[in-house]
Amino acid sequence: MAVTISLVALFGLVLFFLLRHGNLTPGAAFAAVMFGFFLASTGAAEPINDMTTAVVNALPNP
Repeated sequence: MAVTISLVALFGLVLFFLLRHGNLTPGAAFAAVMFGFFLASTGAAEPINDMTTAVVNALPNP
């Protein structure tokens, strides 16, 4: 678990700096995918899914 959290932090920081400096390259895409992959395996995955579901349910249906 400690390794997963540190990888999430590492890829999150890399992604933050790549996007902040406008470097939207294949490297930034890889960092984004890896950040999402490792974030999904942490305890934060369920609250993020719950929040996303709540927002989608709050939107009016056409």
